Amino acid sequence: ISATVQDDRKKDMPEVIINGPEGRLECRYMPSEAPDAPTALILHPEPDKGGTMNNRVTYALYKHFQARGFAVMRFNFRGVGRSQGEYDSGEGELSDAATAMDWLQAQNPASRQCWIAGFSFGAWIGMQLMMRRPEIHGFISVTPPATTHDFSFLAPCPASGLIINGEQDEQVPPDAIYKLVDRLSIQKGVNIEIDIVPGANHFFTDHLEPMISQVSTYLDAALVDGTLADPDFDPLA
Repeated sequence: ISATVQDDRKKDMPEVIINGPEGRLECRYMPSEAPDAPTALILHPEPDKGGTMNNRVTYALYKHFQARGFAVMRFNFRGVGRSQGEYDSGEGELSDAATAMDWLQAQNPASRQCWIAGFSFGAWIGMQLMMRRPEIHGFISVTPPATTHDFSFLAPCPASGLIINGEQDEQVPPDAIYKLVDRLSIQKGVNIEIDIVPGANHFFTDHLEPMISQVSTYLDAALVDGTLADPDFDPLA
């Protein structure tokens, strides 16, 4: 997989263009200083409804994993931003995500862990990718679209992870998340944690910081090596 790395407007987020299944994929990639650092791939919400890798939830997740010393990547699905191709209702986007993960892993061959995180549509794609990639150690799914998308492919769910939802989410009510997890076949040793952010809507409009705080708390407990965020780093900045 070839790539062209250019300086982004923000020095800490270099632009990367990789060859995807339908042409180029526009990405942002931040390497880690540690060669064996864990990796994280961040997936954005609905491409057909204006979702991009610059979505504020997607961006906040990216910055949080960066703050923890991960080698982290986010990208635009096909047909979004400068990524080529057309929206494919999920099948093509899953291929895009697999290609992005291939590139991320190729850049970090000594990485000791692989994580995936996504918001809404991105959470759905991420959990599908997890079924295909046994190297994925854990996941963060923010408001997975349990009311509109099929999650029966999680049979069984192969990795532990966190699902976060807003208490006031009208698109994906908390009850739908609990029902989704209740229906899942979960592999022995796998645990799916559900955190509900009080007062938050689907987009965490006024609750982005508490959402990221819950992600941080989960990762504090889940990371094997105790990798911690820089206390002076603000992932919402």
